Amino acid sequence: MIQKMRSMVVLLIVSAIFVATPSLASAAFGDRTMQKGSSGEDVKELQDYLMTKGMFPYHTATGYYGPITENAVAAFQESRNLQVDGLAGSETNNKVQVLRRGDIGKQVIHIQSQLQEAGYENQVDGIYGSGMVATVEQFQRNKGLTADGIAGPATRKALNQIASPGSSAAGKEITVESTAYTASCTGCSGVTKMGIDLEKYPDAKVIAVDPNQIPLGSIVEVEGYGTAIAADIGGDIDHNRIDIFIPGQQDALNWGRKDVTVRIIE
Repeated sequence: MIQKMRSMVVLLIVSAIFVATPSLASAAFGDRTMQKGSSGEDVKELQDYLMTKGMFPYHTATGYYGPITENAVAAFQESRNLQVDGLAGSETNNKVQVLRRGDIGKQVIHIQSQLQEAGYENQVDGIYGSGMVATVEQFQRNKGLTADGIAGPATRKALNQIASPGSSAAGKEITVESTAYTASCTGCSGVTKMGIDLEKYPDAKVIAVDPNQIPLGSIVEVEGYGTAIAADIGGDIDHNRIDIFIPGQQDALNWGRKDVTVRIIE
């Protein structure tokens, strides 16, 4: 009887710990050190940031911290003169969230959408270019912040007080003319504008877009192709035209030229 009561007490204590302590999988970004073997939404967000920096060569933020993420973190750390250990600790997590000129992708879309919601004239194209630098500087001046055009912690906090991060383009649906390309096409490097290595990861679902129509970094649903990321551009890809990545030369030719519907998911 005593042993049974002891077992029940232990069970209650363990249950209380699980209830009171959030699981690592649900940890908010920056709440823990992420490393090889970690998983969760915070890992996925880290991968989105690394993709925005052009340092995540895979085509999908998986939420799992494997060798690809570890190497990408190490490359980022080296580029920012941080200790290169492949671990996403507090210093690395803080630095990777700072967005600046040259960044491309979903995290940039979030800030552009926030600025637009705050009443600033700003193109939501996923590209942190000179126009966005000027808009961020204007926002910073209006908020009494240092006007450096860099979206650091103070600027991000001020934006979050106005609008939640998200994409103002989400839900948009357009009909476009589509063609297909391979990683080895004439003039192609095999690496997309956002740094995705199509030679190494030929299973990628990627499309080249006009960022003025579909922001770079957007997740889209393409009729007849599936869910993909808008991660590339092309010299003749403008307005309502897209180019779809297909690894096989003959399969790409078989795709031909046809109209398809594209819906922006996020």
